[in-house]
Amino acid sequence: ALAQLASAEDTIKVPSVGDRPARDLSRQALAEVVEPRYDELFTLIQAELRRSGFEDLVAAGIVLTGGTAKMEGAVELAEEIFHMPVRLALPKGVRGMGDILNSPIYATGIGLLQYAKQDSHHQGDAVPLDDDVTERPNVLNRMKAWFQGNF
Repeated sequence: ALAQLASAEDTIKVPSVGDRPARDLSRQALAEVVEPRYDELFTLIQAELRRSGFEDLVAAGIVLTGGTAKMEGAVELAEEIFHMPVRLALPKGVRGMGDILNSPIYATGIGLLQYAKQDSHHQGDAVPLDDDVTERPNVLNRMKAWFQGNF
């Protein structure tokens, strides 16, 4: 995501369309295409933070989530644009599948599930996932199977 971090000597295989064979592309050439897109995205986020009035409330820094946050140089580029600390999100409080789910890819989804569960306990509403002890293993096994099947 940051061209200055990419080496022109390092190459990656880029799949082609149709029956054409994959070709080699330098990481620097790829970074020169990708960096402006990340720059544009982070600039739009910064503009939205300013517009919303929340920019001054983000004193501790920015947390990036999702699979594209894992791209090399994304954190460094975001720090240049936001002028504040930036880090990758990692899910917290995941038991049993931490080795699979310990990635920024799952941080938002797991965080939303944890928030929904916590919020429903505070409001006394029923939790979408049954909290009954006898049902918990079944729900967790289904969730685990879904994650393994899709990722």
